[in-house]
Amino acid sequence: MSRKKMKLAYITNDSKRKTTYKKRTKGLVKKVHELTTLCGIEACAIIHSPDFDSQPEVWPSHVDARRLLSEFKKLPESIRNNKMVNQESFLEQSIAKANQQLWKLCKENRQKELKKVMFESLSGKGIFQSLNAMDLNEVGLLVNQNLKDIENRVRVLTKASRS
Repeated sequence: MSRKKMKLAYITNDSKRKTTYKKRTKGLVKKVHELTTLCGIEACAIIHSPDFDSQPEVWPSHVDARRLLSEFKKLPESIRNNKMVNQESFLEQSIAKANQQLWKLCKENRQKELKKVMFESLSGKGIFQSLNAMDLNEVGLLVNQNLKDIENRVRVLTKASRS
């Protein structure tokens, strides 16, 4: 049975927050361990909270974490920062992606509206009076495209029936 989605917000109750912190820390360390095992990579986790622990939680060990971090720091900065993002760039990427999805959905909605106008006009409803020149032009292009699709389909079906 799956868990219900939890609202991400600051937990004001100190004991609940500490319990959640410990559980999540344990779960995060487990995920890093699984990732290293499944993908055959080296990774470390350093979790520090001044509120709960005076010492940071380090996985797999302090020595291994220091070695891995020093190897990371030895890499050229271009490779090191290749896919690294901060909060601002992450939000910029998210906004750009959302804007792209919005543009795509607006385009799809526009196509659906034009198809609706086309089919309503075929059923005898006089909708064309309410459209401007640009809309009429787009409906005309859509009608021509549908006619080409129908002609191609008829051509394919007649060839299939002859053979």
